[in-house]
Amino acid sequence: MTNEQTIEKLYDLKLGAMAEAFRDMLSRLDQGQLTFAERLGLLVDHEWLRREENRLTRRLKAARLKAPATVEEVDLYTPRGLDRQVFLSLVGGDYLRQHHNLVIAGPTGVGKTFLACALADKACRDGFAARYFRLPRLCFELALARADGSYLKVLTGLAKADLLILDDWGISPLEGQAQHDLLEVIDDRAQAHSTLVASQVPPGEWHRLFTDPTVADAVLDRLLHNAVRVDLKGGSMRKKTAAV
Repeated sequence: MTNEQTIEKLYDLKLGAMAEAFRDMLSRLDQGQLTFAERLGLLVDHEWLRREENRLTRRLKAARLKAPATVEEVDLYTPRGLDRQVFLSLVGGDYLRQHHNLVIAGPTGVGKTFLACALADKACRDGFAARYFRLPRLCFELALARADGSYLKVLTGLAKADLLILDDWGISPLEGQAQHDLLEVIDDRAQAHSTLVASQVPPGEWHRLFTDPTVADAVLDRLLHNAVRVDLKGGSMRKKTAAV
């Protein structure tokens, strides 16, 4: 079998990256110093890296993050209550592996969404599946799912995410069926996966956001009992960025 036939068969086997690496290897004169096992290892590494890149691309696309953010871009120098050691611990991802929740609270513009998206980006890069929602939009989508019969399917998808971000928590009251739908989401994830809540409203005031106090007790108990708290403060980071 010729080298070209080998390359064609690699493509047929969906091993395109390995085929490209093999073609490149044939064109290089220095590969003769490598053993067969070393050359095979290089080919496998090339294919594996390409597939990892593709999986990461799919995870980031599925996450639908609001902001393009990375942990390397997070500002640790502007005083706003973001403890360096807590941040580094979150970057390490232990809260995800231990299925702990995360609450990021603070005034408008202080960087809650950016920090949440940066941590979600890092989670995706570490192989976790993340999903981002503004809470009002999630409630709307759950209401639509109830109407079109896909409610259980949507709940199952939300339950599987390693990290679910609920942004703009408390921007409007939770009334009627919406608060019960939220309880279903939170209950499915309790002790199994991590939920990140970003809110302008301090957690101590969350109970009043629900019209049904029983549902409020159930939701908050599941969210807060093992949650890591990050309480941001200070002025708007948007103004700081615009001034640069």
